[in-house]
Amino acid sequence: MKIQSIRGVKDILPDEIWKWQYIESIAHNIFPRYGFKEIRLPIFEDTRLFSRSIGETTDIVEKEMYTFQDRGGDSITLRPEGTASVVRAYVEHKMYNPPSMLKMFYIGPMFRYERPQAGRLRQFNQIGVEAMGSASPVVDAEVMTMLMEFFKALGLTDIKLEINSLGSQECRPKYRKLLKTEIEQHLDQLCSNCKNRYQRNPLRVLDCKTEQCGKIAEGLPKLIDHLDPSSAEHFSEVRSLLDSAESSYSVNPNLVRGLDYYNRTAFEVTSQNLGAQNAICGGGRYDTLVEELDGPSTPCFGFALGLERLVSLVPFDEAKTLKKNPDIFIVCLGEEAKTTGFKIAHELRLKGFRVERDYEMGSMKSQMRKANKTQCRLTLILGENEIRSGKLILKNMETGEQTECPAEELATEIAKLSVDS
Repeated sequence: MKIQSIRGVKDILPDEIWKWQYIESIAHNIFPRYGFKEIRLPIFEDTRLFSRSIGETTDIVEKEMYTFQDRGGDSITLRPEGTASVVRAYVEHKMYNPPSMLKMFYIGPMFRYERPQAGRLRQFNQIGVEAMGSASPVVDAEVMTMLMEFFKALGLTDIKLEINSLGSQECRPKYRKLLKTEIEQHLDQLCSNCKNRYQRNPLRVLDCKTEQCGKIAEGLPKLIDHLDPSSAEHFSEVRSLLDSAESSYSVNPNLVRGLDYYNRTAFEVTSQNLGAQNAICGGGRYDTLVEELDGPSTPCFGFALGLERLVSLVPFDEAKTLKKNPDIFIVCLGEEAKTTGFKIAHELRLKGFRVERDYEMGSMKSQMRKANKTQCRLTLILGENEIRSGKLILKNMETGEQTECPAEELATEIAKLSVDS
């Protein structure tokens, strides 16, 4: 019986993993500049964490979560998103004690049972950022500018930042009531999904991707026109800060987030190269979620982005990203070279070089063929004569030029030739 991977999951093979590592290395470089530290979270959690935080009426909770009973009878869910887990850790470990706000980011797999499509899988990977402990609009603007700097460092150009305000807990109930009344005048024109959920979550009609609902949404009342004074002031200040940083954005009054916990600033980053499902990142402010999960009042702002989609968009230049190929391949000719080659390889690796060799000790021709396949820069040819004379031969695999160097100067010569190439 031939066993294959489950539909909707994907192996990231050694030939492509460097792309993921490159993106993650840029995140590890840029996010700490803004004070963010990494957190690593469990893959599965108590199901109640997600049903309470994400919302019982969301598609994620209703249709997409991987939930099962463990052997103790507890209901367990593979995490469908990262924010709820971050908040759970924040409350559980009393991370709210430091005097300043807490900034964290995470990288890892999430799980949702949905129809697999380009850039969207059932096991997918996210990078997420959470800034916890301040209601200042400066936080909103700073996190969004950090995100756009991250995308710029990755070489993305055809992207757009869209922002909106979802208001506060004070103004949203009145708006929801108004929106439901207006939606009911167009029920016969809505898609079946929106007909089923508009009573429970009318805001989702605004960002429905079907053409007919999109046309109706254009004529519906906009939340941005019904903000309470404090939410309007907050949004105005966010825009002013983005303007001062010369960070390009547009206001999209139909932009809402799919999770119940968002309030005030919401945003998405979209790409022109992804078709209808064009969002590569989304996030916003969530000021009540920590309290809902039994923690102290803690205003927060964050985002999450899908790595699969990002990998498909980044214009990778292999020569300028991560080193993947060996610095040197050791060709060993004869039994004596086998032991000497092992020793040399060990010493070079301790000095930071990437070293490969032929473990089967084939002919020189077959070993050179293998060296060529690794795309190494240099090959060390090690035979009986080289060992006895102490004069080692280095071959530049790109030019074919051979250099003789003393054994004790091997590391220095490899470093020099690597720079020259």
